Amino acid sequence: MKQDSLRNAAYTVDCEDYVHVIKFNPFDSGDACSLIAYGGNNYVVVGTCRFQEEDAEVEGIQYKTLRTFHHGIRVDAIAWSPETRLDALPPQIRFCTAASDRKLRLFTSDLQDKNEYKTFDGHSDYVNDLVFAPREGQEVASVSDDHTCRVWDLEGNEKAHFVLRSPGMSVCWHPEEAFKLMVAEKNGTIRFYDLITHQAILSLECEQTPLMSADWCLKNTLRIGAVAGSDWLIWDITRSSYPQDKRPVHVDRARLFRWSRVNENLFATIGYPGKATTQLLVHHLGHPQPILTGTAAVGSGLTWHRTLPLCAVGGDHKIFFWVTEIYSSNFKPKYNTALHLGSFLSK
Repeated sequence: MKQDSLRNAAYTVDCEDYVHVIKFNPFDSGDACSLIAYGGNNYVVVGTCRFQEEDAEVEGIQYKTLRTFHHGIRVDAIAWSPETRLDALPPQIRFCTAASDRKLRLFTSDLQDKNEYKTFDGHSDYVNDLVFAPREGQEVASVSDDHTCRVWDLEGNEKAHFVLRSPGMSVCWHPEEAFKLMVAEKNGTIRFYDLITHQAILSLECEQTPLMSADWCLKNTLRIGAVAGSDWLIWDITRSSYPQDKRPVHVDRARLFRWSRVNENLFATIGYPGKATTQLLVHHLGHPQPILTGTAAVGSGLTWHRTLPLCAVGGDHKIFFWVTEIYSSNFKPKYNTALHLGSFLSK
């Protein structure tokens, strides 16, 4: 069954304020429900979601707020820790935020009496993205307009410092490549850094600017995606340092790129907030046109569910959820998906 290209959100959740950033927990927390965090002007809300696509007893969406964390300043980015567990006694919630005061804040809570946070100081300009080490969760990497990528331990000590040639826009840490960090710069360059030697080991080029967002495909370590200008771009790093595929998608510039976590050919992009509507486009590499176009009141943030082809966008007092049908197609990957970045670099 072919779904309609232009669609309203399948589900919505009302919020108390404008949602600046939103993030599904990408790690297994030991619970049937999915954790989601969203940030507003001075708070972070952590809640759970369950969808009818995964549970026949749920009608539509079942959402529950677990805790609201006072933040005191606008939240600009959120990263989940793999140490977050809902099946532990007591449970542990751990996430890190970036804020407009250039600081990182590490929150740890047992959803009862323990609610604490630590502040990481060091960046001298706006922090655009951050990510936890995906296996043990003992380090956090962040990138900033100050032309640096920094790696911190959980006490806020700086463990590594990479000097960039332009503002750092995205940072990715792949669970299958735990000693490599991907950093995307606004000037259109994407570099991979070896965290043992602290050296750049591979670079990709957009050949256009500004690069606003990039992502490392969870299901295929050799596939990188980004948005720059009004285009999306895809690399197969075994073939070339230049993109193998690119297409214009957002008339007024693209803002965010996110790979699905369940299909290596599925990804989403959104345009800039600030218009009457924000356009979400879901793409499949086997299809020439977007397979879903979603419109919503002014929105920001973009995140995929851990196990469903479902993505969420934040908005004005709302979260919007879209469910994507994964198309079967004759699309063939351009390389062996069993390969990894490490094996490619060692050749």
